[in-house]
Parts: sequence; structure tokens; C-alpha cells
Amino acid sequence: MPDPVVPPTPPVLLTSLLAREDLSLRRIAGPKDAGTVVHWVHTSEMADPYPYLLGGELLLTAGVHIPEAAGSGTYFDDYVSRIVAAGGAALGFGVAPVHDTVPRALVAACETHGLPLLEVPPQTTFSGVARAVWQLMSQSRLAELRRVTEAQQSLTSAASRPDPVPSVLRQLAQRLGGWAVLYGPEGTEIAGAGRRPGDEVREALAGLAEVVRPDRPTPPAGAASQTGSTPRAHAARAQANEPEAAPSRSAHGPASPAGRQPPTDPGRPSPTSATDTVAGTHLAAYALGAGHGFVLGVATPQRAPGDHTVVSVAAVLLSLLTGEQQSGTGAARSSALVRLLLGAPPEEVASLLGGERWVVVRARPDGEGAPDAVAASALGAALGSALVDPAGDVVRVLVPADRAPAPLPGWTLGVSAAVAPHDWPAADTQAARALARARATRTPLLRHAPRPALADLVPPGEAAAHARTLLAPVTAHPALTETLRTWLSLHGSWDRTAVALSVHRNTVRQRITRCATLLETDLEDPDTRMELWFALRHI
Repeated sequence: MPDPVVPPTPPVLLTSLLAREDLSLRRIAGPKDAGTVVHWVHTSEMADPYPYLLGGELLLTAGVHIPEAAGSGTYFDDYVSRIVAAGGAALGFGVAPVHDTVPRALVAACETHGLPLLEVPPQTTFSGVARAVWQLMSQSRLAELRRVTEAQQSLTSAASRPDPVPSVLRQLAQRLGGWAVLYGPEGTEIAGAGRRPGDEVREALAGLAEVVRPDRPTPPAGAASQTGSTPRAHAARAQANEPEAAPSRSAHGPASPAGRQPPTDPGRPSPTSATDTVAGTHLAAYALGAGHGFVLGVATPQRAPGDHTVVSVAAVLLSLLTGEQQSGTGAARSSALVRLLLGAPPEEVASLLGGERWVVVRARPDGEGAPDAVAASALGAALGSALVDPAGDVVRVLVPADRAPAPLPGWTLGVSAAVAPHDWPAADTQAARALARARATRTPLLRHAPRPALADLVPPGEAAAHARTLLAPVTAHPALTETLRTWLSLHGSWDRTAVALSVHRNTVRQRITRCATLLETDLEDPDTRMELWFALRHI
């Protein structure tokens, strides 16, 4: 039987489809398994539908392909066996206009091969069945998204409590209906919440946590049965994208078939997550991103859609919390902020925050909508800084200069030059302009790169005085000044300037025309553009 290719939509329980009164479907053969699911609907009148099935389908047919003498031979047995071999979930037979009833031989074949057989009445169209399946899928997806959103909000709220780590674990265990545990760098249980499982499950989960812990020591010989060799091999194979059959387990512990030992290559990186099943309990372990060896483990009686997303949100929050717990940067950061509020100059507290020179990163998500607190925290963790300020649709992050930001999927970044603490405001301006150019040019990351120029040959005082005089007519209107600066930096492109400023291109044209009028100059003249650009560098 080929591996079924499952679409990225939640499956539909066959019992839910049978419960639809508008369809009037009736199960007339096959097992009455409440867990049977349908991934999609396919209609075929082929005598051998095997080549056209991917697995998980509710196959609909009106029996056009059935020969007259089919009942006396092996036709139906061959037909049903091929559907089962292709991974079909169920067969729906439409009575009328070809057949008045479902053939008895087909009913018998479905009973023999364990394939659910549904009778589709004449008033129910096949397209109506397909529409009902997609409606149920849509309802399931909406319920999943709602559940994930509510879980994200509750986990974020728990992280802000005075006891954030236990609160997050309690909320996670409640959302999953299982057990959540945080393992320390040495493998000990630091905190746990929820229904505590038996010794066998706890030992297997602790072994699974060793799989994802960075720089874990190689287990001693003979320790496979105690640390869980099957999950270790399973995770390593998953990381390397190697095919593997599902591991088998007995009620007494993990199976360790020959050839399934964990890799011993010390240079091979650890996977970030691993899963397994022990005694009917689903296990998962996640390495926390702080890099200090903390691991989040969960044990649940069943896996529901959205569970992985919910646990991932908890892992991000715990990564931030455990990172502060390990390094003490949380207390140092609070001390630095208090000193700033009480009047200390930035350069005196910079060392408490993690560096003497800094870059400001401005980030904007590629999709629509403003980033939430969890997304902003995850961005800060990826950039290596907890100094994050989500403001509207832009997130600002203050990053030590020795941690060079790299492009991040899903984000557009503008990065300032490395500056001393007293130049943080100027760096923020640089990052804002770099972000605007990055969005306009569709570049994932753009850095502000100061370099010597001809304008630097003029004494700064004289250059600033000349700039104030030249640009006086427009500097009273900040929107005009910023539009002119952006338009010149993008070589007079109306469309790119509109993207960078998040305004309509006609607004850009109007502002540039207004600038030309106030300055009484021709902005098409390259010499004029050059002089204005030099002047804009000094205001």
C-alpha cells in the first residue's frame, strides 16, 4: 500500500458526514470505526481506480463501470481490493440512474476487505457530498485556528505572571489535556504541570529529551533500553530526511531492532524536536532556543490538530524565560532601564545590557497585519536580543553590534550602523530609512553603510548652515522633507517611493511637485538633485 498523500486540510470524520441529514447517507457495509476519516472526495467510473487515488478518499461511483455478469465472478472482489490497496477511506455508491440498489456482491466484498460502503440516495448529488466534506473541513480548520489563537493568548498572558515558567506549563498542560514538563541542562525535571503519567512514559519522555538537547553526551553501551533508542533513531532519521517505518513498542518498553541504533557522529547537529508514542501516550520534546540545554517535554493521550503550533508558542516563550534565568540578563536589563529612567546616561548602562556598541534593527512582517507580542519576541530571540519594542506594524530591536543580523524568513529588516549608546536615536533613524529602502527594493535585509563622501570635505558647521538655508522652504513640512529624501534615494522612482512611505504614488507626485515649487528649482536636473541630496545629509 502506498503512503497516502494528505492535503494540508484537517480530515473529516466519516461519522460526521453520515450525520448530515441533508445528505441522507447510509452505511450498509464495512467496519463501524468511529475514527475513520476522509481527506477528500473523488468520483470515478473506472473499473480500476487504483492509479487515480492518493489515499484517504471517499470514492463515489454510480456503477457505470460494472459489467452485467459482474455478480457471478471476482469483479467486485478485485475492484474493492484495489481501492483498499490504494488507501481509499470509504466507497459511496449512488443508486439511480444506473442501479436501483447497491449490488449484493459489492456489499459482500466491502465486508470482506473492511471497506466502509455508503449508499448515496437518488436525491443526493455527488457534488453535494463533496461540498459537504469541504464545509466540514472548513469548520474544522476554523475551530483549529480559534483554538490556536486562544491558546496563544492564554500562554502569553501566563508568561507575564510573577511565576512565568510554572504558569506557562500549567496553561500548556490544560490546553493539551496532558502533562508538560521543563527539563534542565542536566536532564532533571525543573517544573511540571498537568496529569502526571506513569513511570514508563516519564522515562521515555526523559530519553526523548536527550535526543534534542544540544551537545548531549553519547550514551554508554547497553543504555539503549533506558534512554529510548527508538526515539533517538527516529529523530535522527527525521532530521536527515531518511525513510523509516513506524517504530513498534510493546507494553514493557521500547523496541530496539537491529540496525536502528542512534548515530554516533559527534559533529552531527541535534534535531530541534522529536516525537514518539509509548503505551498509547503521544510524546514530544522541543529544544528551547536559548541554547542553554533546556528542553520542553509534553505527553498527551491523543494528538489534535494545532497541538504542534500550541506547543511551539509555549517553546518560544519558555526559550525567552529560561534564557533570562540562565544568564541573569533579565535582572541586569531591569537595572539598566531603571538607571536610564533615573537619569543615567546610556553609555553608563550599556554594559549591563550586553555591549558597548549597538545596531538598531527595524523589522516589518512580509504579510498583512501588525505582528503580535509572540511574533515580536520570537524575532528578538532570532536576532539574539530581548530588547524588543513592537510598535504598530514595525518591530524595533536593539542588538549588540557583535551579533550581526541575518535575513529572516517572513521579515524585511533595516539595520543601522554600529553606534555607541549616545547615538541610539540616530541609529534608529538609520534603521527606519534602511527598512524603507529594503521594502521599496524588495530586499530581505538592508544595512546602513556610512562611508566618506565629497560632502565630508566641507566643514560640518558650514555644511549644516548651507543645508538649513537651502532646504528652509520644505523643512517646515516634515512629510515633504522625508518624501524628497526617499525619492532621491530611490533615483526618482514614484512607485518605490510610494511603497517605502506607504502612500499612494499620486501623493508622492504631489509632494515632489510641491517641493519643486517651494525650492524654485528643477528636480529633473542631476546637479540639483546632487546638491539637495548632500544638503539632506546634514539635517
